[in-house]
Amino acid sequence: MLTRASSARRSAVAAAVAILFSTTALPTSAASDTVKVGVLQSLTGTMAISEVTVKNAELLAIDQINAKGGVLGKQIVPVVEDGASDPAMFAQKAQKLIQQDDVVTVFGGWTSASRKAMLPVFERFHALLWYPVQFEGNECSPDIMYSGAQPNQQILPALQWAEEKGYKSIFLLGSDYVFPRTANLILRKHIIHDGDTVAGEEYVPLGGTDFSAVISKIKLAKPEIVFNTLNGDSNVSFFKQMAAAGLPSSKLPVMSFSIAEQEAKAIGPSLLAGSYAAWNYFQSLPDPANKKFVAAYQAKYPGQPVDDPMAHGYLDVYAWAAAVKKAGTFDPAKVAKAASTLTLADVGLGETKFVNNLSLSQTAYVGELEPDGQFKILWSSKAPVAPIPYDPLSFPGKTCVH
Repeated sequence: MLTRASSARRSAVAAAVAILFSTTALPTSAASDTVKVGVLQSLTGTMAISEVTVKNAELLAIDQINAKGGVLGKQIVPVVEDGASDPAMFAQKAQKLIQQDDVVTVFGGWTSASRKAMLPVFERFHALLWYPVQFEGNECSPDIMYSGAQPNQQILPALQWAEEKGYKSIFLLGSDYVFPRTANLILRKHIIHDGDTVAGEEYVPLGGTDFSAVISKIKLAKPEIVFNTLNGDSNVSFFKQMAAAGLPSSKLPVMSFSIAEQEAKAIGPSLLAGSYAAWNYFQSLPDPANKKFVAAYQAKYPGQPVDDPMAHGYLDVYAWAAAVKKAGTFDPAKVAKAASTLTLADVGLGETKFVNNLSLSQTAYVGELEPDGQFKILWSSKAPVAPIPYDPLSFPGKTCVH
């Protein structure tokens, strides 16, 4: 989605999309024994702290599938590109992957700004993007497989848990782009509907590091909990400055939606200990398939934790391969249709499936970060939660079915 950054950034995105549309032919793969796929994540910039490891997980799945014979008799060749934490760059690299590299599908993206910048590219060329990260919903494209959580699978279960624990005054903090703003719009609607209080709502630029004014407002508002939709390495500065201001998570609880095991390792588990997070996957899940996934990843990347977006990136590659096998073709539309008929149970997320809005049905969890950097699971939904792209309270009457 386009950010609320500078007008120059918006112009850059618009210019990139205009360039993309100057060429309309969509080539087909010519190699007989290989098939190319795109892997497009931020390997540099503010989002690299989160996205590099998603790239690693996607490549791990590709290696494993190739070791078992590939897909339709072809070895998968990944073409890796760097979105550089820049929506315009994501759009440009998506066009390159589709038109110049002749990939049959693309795995990647993190911020909704990057996804929104890529969306017209994939829709223009009827290509298929597998998007692995939680987002704000309010979007439904036939050319994107949304495996990350919709609002009713992450932020709203977290709100339900917080309310059940007695938290009634909630401060909303986020990076200044569409996911945090739309997520907080939805949260605000539900908080007020439930009779609770929005103690404050503040935003900082993506990558911002100065939280002095925000922390002053938090102190003045005296919330019972902070709901945190900051993304990238802004979280490092936020938690350090909160602790320095006498507000560690042990004193003022923080519920985060973009901090997982990888970010905890980078920030320092001791700084985050006692804070909460809501996801659809934690490394600590006891599922045997998850243990197998974690062991395989750590064999290749020793000492590195595994997190939700990584698990979804890994799942996306396996889901694509299974859908290609069922469809008997690499054609994007037929692969997307086939993916919606599959149940996926062997990739670490429990039993999941894509439904007819091309989004994933999945279990919701709330966890508390422990000193070792792992999350203790405090709550889970009783069953996988069906995705609802348009929150009925915030966007009444809007639905999504392909």
